[in-house]
Amino acid sequence: MYVLMNATQMERTLKRMALQVWEEFEDLSDVLIVGIKTRGVPIAQRIRDYIKDFSGHEVPLGEVDITFYRDDLSLVSEAPKVKGSDLPFSLDDKRVLLVDDVLYTGRTVRAALDQLFEFGRPKMVKLAVLVDRGWRELPIHADFVGKSITTTENQIVKVQFPETDDVPEPQVLVVER
Repeated sequence: MYVLMNATQMERTLKRMALQVWEEFEDLSDVLIVGIKTRGVPIAQRIRDYIKDFSGHEVPLGEVDITFYRDDLSLVSEAPKVKGSDLPFSLDDKRVLLVDDVLYTGRTVRAALDQLFEFGRPKMVKLAVLVDRGWRELPIHADFVGKSITTTENQIVKVQFPETDDVPEPQVLVVER
């Protein structure tokens, strides 16, 4: 196991990503940020907060729970925990920033896109991930990446936050299975 990002490095990375998002979208009036539960949500919150610090504009924030949209649901758990989605706005004709912690096979993002389109028809969807670890099974890429790394099949990238995990501060670990 090793620490890929400590709290300071994560903060710096998320600030950089927020600046890139603001630069890309520039006019934030029709932008929405949607975090994929569980750990995409605190990343989305932080990116939104940094965008507000930089631009003065508060971008609306929502959450999607992709539990029942997964194509590997039977492999994940016999009794999956559904946390529910919270999209308190219309997606129609909006530009959506979809946020997740780790991009791996692409299946989580595919499931999130399926769910998003059940809620409306966005003008565009861009993807932001904290870590891209490779090993894609689907033709999905991130538009904003905090850090790209090369991993083996036996490694797992674990993103941890105080709000979701029993840790004192955020961190990203690479652990062997």
